[in-house]
Amino acid sequence: MTHAPTEAPAQARAEARTPDEAGAQPVILWLRRDLRITDHPALAASVASGRPVIPVFIHDEAVEALGAAAKWRLGLSLANFAARLQAMGSRLILRRGAALPVLMTLVAEAGAAGVHWSRGYDPDAITRDTAVKAALKEAGICAESHPGALLAEPWEVRTAQGGFYQVYTPFWKVLRARGVAASLPAPARLPVPLAWPRSDRLEDWRMGQGMGRGAAVVLPWQRVGEALAQERLRAFLDGPLEQYPDDRDRIDLAATSGLSENLAWGEISPRMIWHAAWPRLMEGSRGAGKFLSELVWRDFAWHLMFHTPHLASRNWRDGWEGFPWRGDNADAESWRRGRTGEPLVDAAMREMYVTGRMHNRARMIAASYLTKHLLTDWRVGQAWFSECLTDWDPAANALGWQWVAGSGPDAAPWFRIFNPATQAARFDPLGRYRHAWLAEGDPAPAATALSFLQAVPRHWQLSPRDAPPRPLVDLSLGRKRALDAYATRRAPVSPTP
Repeated sequence: MTHAPTEAPAQARAEARTPDEAGAQPVILWLRRDLRITDHPALAASVASGRPVIPVFIHDEAVEALGAAAKWRLGLSLANFAARLQAMGSRLILRRGAALPVLMTLVAEAGAAGVHWSRGYDPDAITRDTAVKAALKEAGICAESHPGALLAEPWEVRTAQGGFYQVYTPFWKVLRARGVAASLPAPARLPVPLAWPRSDRLEDWRMGQGMGRGAAVVLPWQRVGEALAQERLRAFLDGPLEQYPDDRDRIDLAATSGLSENLAWGEISPRMIWHAAWPRLMEGSRGAGKFLSELVWRDFAWHLMFHTPHLASRNWRDGWEGFPWRGDNADAESWRRGRTGEPLVDAAMREMYVTGRMHNRARMIAASYLTKHLLTDWRVGQAWFSECLTDWDPAANALGWQWVAGSGPDAAPWFRIFNPATQAARFDPLGRYRHAWLAEGDPAPAATALSFLQAVPRHWQLSPRDAPPRPLVDLSLGRKRALDAYATRRAPVSPTP
């Protein structure tokens, strides 16, 4: 695994320019969800140009649209990355506004010769980046996009007929067989310009405004930045990896990597994770194969979003628009507040509110309960997750919600309805997870359970002295109602590519 180089003090490196760099036009490195130094192709290309590099982050419409927890967590990552750049003698320039006019202004101010960035694959990012590239090139400015967010570009993994994969298993087999490009080392230095453009102050952006009093509760659960991401990876590979196939679904165990948070903001690259785990697989580790397959699931989500952009906003399979899901409703509000009366579902919702993450098995159970027992549209749940998750990944979450609901690609059979009670007995057999997150009715509630009550809005009026909520729906009746609804709709089909 590649480690970041030892960094000299900023003062010693701030004027580290070669004669060629001193008079050269700079290039702009437009940063997005790629806040790292190691294995950063856009950064590497910027440095390889031989020109001074101006790192820039733009608070544009995409940032503004983020949910409260995601925007706050991005702010933490930006602060961490700015400090990392400063230690290397560089800076992070912050600007707010639509990407194209901001970049054109920066190009003019800095006399920049080019702009480099890492590709995005969601519909809005593609539209934005296409317009930016066209305008820059028309103005005679070099504009280059680079890989780095995925193990393989969405157009590189094709079926034998040249189409895209709609089922995960063959996608995984093909990507594994083709291999993953090597990760890039961190540059030893970043060439700096003679003069820096003006920068906004990060604190003026107030990226944590939507968190309210919850920010102080959620903060200790975050492991922000590239250094901690690499440390987290090493700890997982040397610890839980071998038992990962057996323990990954145990909600009561710390058996997963936790890297989703760092992947979401590009604090570590998927290629670095792949090449750190691959040697373990070659040595015979049974855990490494399962872990890598889960990493590829993330690529599969983005592969599907690229080829079927409606994945995030409407039912992926044809014939589902008439399904009698309810829109937002009072039961969904109880679900959001962790007050459904189903202990495992409520514990999962509270874990997310306090930590910014939720165990994957718990996500499936909570999502199944909302979409099937409560017959509520998956988009209602997706919207709440986007508000609360600090590891918010648009493609992975859209795929996950539609997989559980039955309307998506590679979906669970429509008749698969997770029973929270039996799932709890299997994956939280001693009740440790539920005890960790549920305070009401517990004579000695855990500190984590109490922290949920400290984080929620005061108008929710929740207290540890409250009685546990009564179940919203009898599980057997809820299952029957869902099965009846699913049985009345026509057989699902895949969308037309």
